[in-house]
Amino acid sequence: MNIVRTNMKHILLILTLLIPEIVDCQRLDYPVAYKENSVDTFFNKTVIDEYRWLEEMNSSTCKEWVNQQNALTKNELRKAAIKGYSYNAIDKYSYVKYEFTIKKRDYYFTYAYYNNVSAPALFVQNSLRDSPIVLVDPNFISTKDNILLKDFAVSSDSKYLAYQFSRNGSDWGEIMVCNIKTGIHKKDHLKNVKFSAITWKDDGFYYSKFPDNGIVKTQGQEIYYHKLDTDQAEDKLTFRRTTNPSAFFNAYITSDERYFILKEIDDNQAVVNIFYIDFQSQTPALRPLLTRLSSDDDLTILDNYGDEFIAISSKEANNGMVIKIDPANPRKWNILIPEDSSAILLNVKLLEDVIITLYQSNGKQQIVLFDYQGHVLHAIQLPFGFSVDGFHGEKSDKQLLFSYEGYTQPKIVYVFNVENFEMKPLRATVVNFDYTQFETKELEYESFDGTKVPLFMVYRKGINLTANNPTILKAYGGFGVVATPHFRPGIVHFLNEGGIFAFANIRGGGDRGKEWVDQGRGEKKPNSFGDFIAAAEYLIREGYSSPDKLAITGGSNGGLVVGVAMTQRPELFKVAVPVVAPFDMIRFEQFTIGNYHTDEYGSVKDSVGFKNIYAYSPLNNIKEDVNYPATLIMTSEFDDRVPPLHSFKFAAKLQQRAAQENPILLRIEKGAGHYGANGNFKSLLQEAADMYDFIIYHLLKN
Repeated sequence: MNIVRTNMKHILLILTLLIPEIVDCQRLDYPVAYKENSVDTFFNKTVIDEYRWLEEMNSSTCKEWVNQQNALTKNELRKAAIKGYSYNAIDKYSYVKYEFTIKKRDYYFTYAYYNNVSAPALFVQNSLRDSPIVLVDPNFISTKDNILLKDFAVSSDSKYLAYQFSRNGSDWGEIMVCNIKTGIHKKDHLKNVKFSAITWKDDGFYYSKFPDNGIVKTQGQEIYYHKLDTDQAEDKLTFRRTTNPSAFFNAYITSDERYFILKEIDDNQAVVNIFYIDFQSQTPALRPLLTRLSSDDDLTILDNYGDEFIAISSKEANNGMVIKIDPANPRKWNILIPEDSSAILLNVKLLEDVIITLYQSNGKQQIVLFDYQGHVLHAIQLPFGFSVDGFHGEKSDKQLLFSYEGYTQPKIVYVFNVENFEMKPLRATVVNFDYTQFETKELEYESFDGTKVPLFMVYRKGINLTANNPTILKAYGGFGVVATPHFRPGIVHFLNEGGIFAFANIRGGGDRGKEWVDQGRGEKKPNSFGDFIAAAEYLIREGYSSPDKLAITGGSNGGLVVGVAMTQRPELFKVAVPVVAPFDMIRFEQFTIGNYHTDEYGSVKDSVGFKNIYAYSPLNNIKEDVNYPATLIMTSEFDDRVPPLHSFKFAAKLQQRAAQENPILLRIEKGAGHYGANGNFKSLLQEAADMYDFIIYHLLKN
């Protein structure tokens, strides 16, 4: 009898210890998503779209399903938070609650939180010695919407500030104007603004607007001039292209307000047209400067220097160069600063007598100053693994502001004197952790086709790198974006938990120049995904991590990379966290700005493009018999750049399969857009904490 009782106790103890693992493996009770039989045919290929009803995001059925998903996710993330403890840790490591101070005309401006429950406000100060005061408080613009201040510009006389804001994270913006000295707003209020700069000329400014077409294709861009103290209906149309509504424009004024520059990008024809107005001519009018340029020329006019334009271009220059263009003979380009074959040109700042350039080579950035004859005046080498932000100031200024930061080191802001090249910290950067305890190094691995791909790795000093460590692998790899290190308190938290953070500079990004971009776009887009998968294989092969300890994440195009990797090679990953990602690539170009990105992804309207896209589209490559990694799909309620319908359909299809045992959670940020939480400071913390809690729970639970 005693023997039986002892055995029963032993059995009960074993069962008690097993309960957490048994519960974790149980399939979650997901909200029901019914299937429909929507069918499309592309070049004799039938594509079934079972969850097209989730594209009707305003329907009561879809809204109820979304609410149920958020309730389930909130409950599961609450459990994960007990182990991850991320909210308090990220709050602790968030060293400041303001953005980098910048100078516009006669004033200095800063975005900052003044408490934990408000949205960032715009502060102004007369000098760096003065205390900043609130100039624009988004919390007074609306009581029901989350208001995000997006951009601003100051009139040439430093009297007025025109600022742009969005509601609930939308790409749609509005513009209002206030007197900087008094803070009093004028009656001007512009709407339907989208993908627009604000560029002043005299007593008004140029801006861009679109017709509001909802979530269908965004097209029909128009450039207008608005004069102060007038109604928007009176604004003067400056340019539109009725014969090609998909054309995209950038419009701006040179710093002396002499020239208006308009750049027209036609992705369908892969050409660029540049027009200009010389306001000093006897008959100012919009005239062509350069037409039918190849998009590969990558020409952008920065400003004028007297009668000539200063521009950057990648024409026959993989890493970029600085050129001069005479409007009287625009096809003859004079090279001012030639290409550096070993470093990418990231940024150019034009001053009256000095040109400041920023280069990057093998993870190291360098600031180089030139005169207008192309002679080097000074160079500053930055530490490995750090990136520069700036330079900010007016063309006539002798002192500029810039900052640099790393993955585990917050921004340090400097005042830089362009005459004697002295650098002085603007203020002390105080943190409550020892950033010297972390290391960053660059590795290189071989991709599937033999291409060498750079990889950043960040970790805490003293850890055994080849001890099967919990690892987060991230990438972007699109649109020629150069990935540079930026401080994230969540990374510090993860490293302090014994993890490794890795970032793969895959093809499609601009990290190795124009050729690197071209090898990961269009028909060659699959190279990006192959590079990312190869990075995971490398980390596993070298012992840095293992399939049970590897998480992947990325946002927007990087989220697509994650979606492709987890559907093509699910056995490599324990956790996947795609953020605001396009998943239904077959229908991507039908919504909002997807039609502007056919140069990046191709188009299903031609047979080659369809075949290529269908082969990697995450939604269309989910298999019925595969248990995919534990996945947290993060999206935003009002994302009109990559509409959340992509995440809805992807989550539904993953969840509604018998083989799926690992959790598939869908997190929808309320009142937010493509960049996620944009309200109060607490919402930003919670969004980051949820991601790290989910990752830490699944990587460290055993």
